[in-house]
Amino acid sequence: MLFLYYFLVVLVFFLALPFLLFLSFKKKYKSSIPSRFFLKNNPPFNGSNVWLHACSLGEVNSLKPIIDDLDENISLSVITTTGYNGARNFGLVDVRYLPYEIFLPFWVKKFKVLVVTEAELWPMMFIVAKKKGARTILINARVSDNSYKSYKKFNFFYRWIFSYIDEVYAQSHIDKLRLEEIGARNVIVSGNIKTFKKPEITKEYKKPLSKRVICLASSHEDEERLILKNLKLSENDLLLVVPRHPERFESVENFLRKFAQERGLSFVNIDKGLEADIVLCNKMGELVNLYAISDVVLLCGSFVEEVGGHNPLEPAYFGCKIVSGEHYFNQKPLYELVENIKVCSLKELNKINFDELKASKVLHVGDKNTLLKGIKDDR
Repeated sequence: MLFLYYFLVVLVFFLALPFLLFLSFKKKYKSSIPSRFFLKNNPPFNGSNVWLHACSLGEVNSLKPIIDDLDENISLSVITTTGYNGARNFGLVDVRYLPYEIFLPFWVKKFKVLVVTEAELWPMMFIVAKKKGARTILINARVSDNSYKSYKKFNFFYRWIFSYIDEVYAQSHIDKLRLEEIGARNVIVSGNIKTFKKPEITKEYKKPLSKRVICLASSHEDEERLILKNLKLSENDLLLVVPRHPERFESVENFLRKFAQERGLSFVNIDKGLEADIVLCNKMGELVNLYAISDVVLLCGSFVEEVGGHNPLEPAYFGCKIVSGEHYFNQKPLYELVENIKVCSLKELNKINFDELKASKVLHVGDKNTLLKGIKDDR
């Protein structure tokens, strides 16, 4: 199985080379693709006891409480540019992009334990770690309703991967049962690691007096237009718009500026302050700071079908009133941890009375100590 898999990933690499070279010139991928697929400025780790791996910024941020409490020499690998930048902000020196599968046998050095978050089931990462004598742990593991059928369909493949994973820490009991069904061993329910620590404010914004602050959080392509088409704003509302991806800042600014002009509203970017009807946050890392002053949060990624929602825990920690679209399938376990989320369709948005909504609240916090004990175990 190993030789067949390695042959296939080598074949995929050479077939994808022209596409990878093309993408490497795009701003979004100009650092991640050369690093992951050509090892540009991406040497092996300097040597550590614990190797953590996460995909993107959300997973990286969720690891912060674990990193803070691990008295170990830590290395961290990521997939995305935002995840890489976020990890460097932690003060960790040993941060790398995870190389593509074919490079890992030659790239990975010896260490004690590999800790991988959520669904980052890259076979070579676990196989090479075991060959190097490390324990392998999957944390925050879950099997969503949408992916359950796919996991079962390719059960033989996932059983092969899980044969190289020593311990699994699942988000819930249903995840534990599903993971065991597809081959996971030593599964422990420890809850969602995103509940381990309350989000920290890095900058204090002064909320405008007598204004109700409505935040469009982590919006995606065309989602701003769809929401504003159906959202009824009053003259006392301040609308904060926070796009999910920085490459969209310019296009969203053009749309909002035109939208405001057509309706006689004022518009500014956030560096000009909050004294306007519509404010665009065109900076990364500000969403938590804006949650702290928001009365209502429209949790985006849920009003378009293909995304599957975003993390509701952060606005819930600040007691914001949360409104979500119907398409939150990727965040269903997190939604179950939050009380008073109002779910509606786009057409129902203009019928919602925000004043009647209840403040959101986090219902359950995961077991960080159990997880830390498992990572620190010297077996």
